[in-house]
Amino acid sequence: MVTPTFTLAVDAMGGDHAPEMVVRGVAIAAERHPEARFLLVGDEEKLKPLLRKLKRAAAACTLRHASEYVSSDLKPTAALRMRGSSMRIAIDAVASGEASGVVSAGNTGALLALAKIVIKTLPGIARPAMAALGPSARGDVVMLDLGANVACDARNLVEFAVMGDMFARTVLGLPAPTIGLLNVGSEELKGDERLRQAAEVLRESHIGPQFHGFVEGHDIAAGTTDVIVTDGFTGNVALKTGEGALRLVGALLRQVFSANLASKLAYILARPGLDRLREWLDPRRYNGAVLLGLNGVVVKSHGGTDAQGFAHAMDVAMDMVVHHFNDRIREGLAKIGTLKSLAPTPPAPARDLSAAS
Repeated sequence: MVTPTFTLAVDAMGGDHAPEMVVRGVAIAAERHPEARFLLVGDEEKLKPLLRKLKRAAAACTLRHASEYVSSDLKPTAALRMRGSSMRIAIDAVASGEASGVVSAGNTGALLALAKIVIKTLPGIARPAMAALGPSARGDVVMLDLGANVACDARNLVEFAVMGDMFARTVLGLPAPTIGLLNVGSEELKGDERLRQAAEVLRESHIGPQFHGFVEGHDIAAGTTDVIVTDGFTGNVALKTGEGALRLVGALLRQVFSANLASKLAYILARPGLDRLREWLDPRRYNGAVLLGLNGVVVKSHGGTDAQGFAHAMDVAMDMVVHHFNDRIREGLAKIGTLKSLAPTPPAPARDLSAAS
């Protein structure tokens, strides 16, 4: 028997298809990572029958009952008052040190608010950021922030760059990922003062050799840099625009290849290539947005994902734990002494960020 090295807390009641989707995802993750243990939090009456069917998940899990769950439309302020919810109990396990990280497909705004209040941010981090992977012409690209902070100052952007650098090293295995600040142009004089100030700090920092400078919207899909840094408002708009564009391309391809007999025959010939394209752009491969900058690993799975997608989100959480991601964030921040010259950002009040899910 493999000795367990870490435990992940899992919110079994979060997501459109919970709890069955979650438990099946845990079974997949348990098969991939026999060294891991999982604290499965949710309604025992619903979870026990599922665990009886999925023996691999049952063997890797400790079940903890939760009498409530956070619905997708619940306000974060209301979620903060629900101390018996599956999301809150799972997050409490991270705060107490019982678990190394938490994975939830539940309400995004509630997850962020609870994590900030209960787990708290790392020393030196003004605000956490939401980061995720996406496809590009040159491979996977990291983008942050994706909706946790609507308004950001130069200090926030510098912190996001440090965290994005470490995220790309940890999850993508890149030894020196390139970093770009999303702007309205690539020229040095473009953008507002906060962008220019952040760029100046990054150029003079330890990650200066990796800093590409300003990038534009088309650079995201082009893969011009490995990491794209921006504020949460712009990042979330870019994310949703990209998702919509991919759905549009898929719908147009279906129309083209079903228009007539000739196009259907063409589809048969093109199918191997289209299958590879579908696999490459499969959203399940990119499931698992990480809330960076917290004093513990917190991963948000897409609420509408399936078991394979949820298992991928758990893979991301395990990568963060195994590679001691937060320790590396502390090291990176310690190297940027110029952060002291930037005005600190006061803590922002909890907001309803459910639209970012």
